[in-house]
Amino acid sequence: MIGSTGILLCTGLLFSKLSRKVGLPDIIGMLLAGILIGPYVLNWLDPSFLNLSEDLRRIALIIILIRAGFSLDLQVLKKVGRPAFLLSFLPASFEILAYTLIAPMVLPLSWLEAALLGTVMSAVSPAVVVPRMVALNERKTGTDKGIPSMLIAGASCDDVFVLVLFSALLALLEGGSFHAADLMDIPVSILCGCALGIFCGYILGKFLEWQKVHFAKASTAERTILVFGMAFLLNSIEGVFKPWISVSGLLAILTMAATMKNTLSEKELNPIAKMTSNMWSAASIFLFVLVGAAIDISALKDSGIHFAVLIALCLIIRSLGSWLCTAKTGLNIKEQLFVVFAYLPKATIQAAIGSVPLSAGLACGPLILACAVSGIIITAPLGAILIDWSAKRWLNPSGSIQEK
Repeated sequence: MIGSTGILLCTGLLFSKLSRKVGLPDIIGMLLAGILIGPYVLNWLDPSFLNLSEDLRRIALIIILIRAGFSLDLQVLKKVGRPAFLLSFLPASFEILAYTLIAPMVLPLSWLEAALLGTVMSAVSPAVVVPRMVALNERKTGTDKGIPSMLIAGASCDDVFVLVLFSALLALLEGGSFHAADLMDIPVSILCGCALGIFCGYILGKFLEWQKVHFAKASTAERTILVFGMAFLLNSIEGVFKPWISVSGLLAILTMAATMKNTLSEKELNPIAKMTSNMWSAASIFLFVLVGAAIDISALKDSGIHFAVLIALCLIIRSLGSWLCTAKTGLNIKEQLFVVFAYLPKATIQAAIGSVPLSAGLACGPLILACAVSGIIITAPLGAILIDWSAKRWLNPSGSIQEK
């Protein structure tokens, strides 16, 4: 375990530095490091360590969602409410429909199996998108039109929408039944997650203010630990309430942090936000190296070109959905293209659920896993490169677009 941790951190840091050296985003180096040291190539990581991979990736996601919440401006988010709402489901819907119609022509899948593949492939990766949007918020880039906040909110809700559909279709293919009422889990999960996060964020913020007045002031480390303790509890609540009502734990964490930002003064919040940002430096290595380690490149075999063509076609249709979300919003063409690029990368969700149909014994399982692997390899680096490239050239620190 300890040795595997050392290998992961050292190789992840080394490859990220090498990636940056050649002008590529850090994530590419970290994904390559994970593939290299993972069980499908060099197999340097202890199996007991890999068994914790999902939990470690979840912890890393919690860290970045807290950081994202601290960077969200709720007033700005109100101004971009419509496109943020549309981004939470429209691009994914376009892509799911594309896979449902196109995949049976490229792969030996029924339309229902193709729809399941679409739900696996359509979730945007918050692990790739959110850190970049947080960085833009911190640099005040694109913030005059609320672009980073819009994408943070949309990407967080997008995953809830996709995962509910995935669960419903998986149950149907396993011999269960699908009811239209199951779709109500999507808005219920989002609304309950946001309500719970707002409540906890307000209570936590007021408690920290009360504690400062009536007791000796806690250190930044203690206050940060309290925030993370609450975030971990919110993540667990999702499973506790699952038999009765759907609650998005990740959305609850995001809204908790955003509410705290609007409850605490900058003087009180900034030290916690800075410590959270420092924690992300290590957490990002864990997250992306472990995502890389979960990629079984042998699953591609001889069908890699078919997956690449299918993914490319469906991304084009998805991009149309992303473009429509920003129509008549005051964004110019370059800003709209930036949103399209930001909604391309797939990684975390695909690594988490890509193997589930195979584990469930479905005949389409191997093809879905192979397509998920291809999607991560193609879209995570491509999306990261395009986001970074377009942000530098099309968005300036004042938030206005650079005309060239």
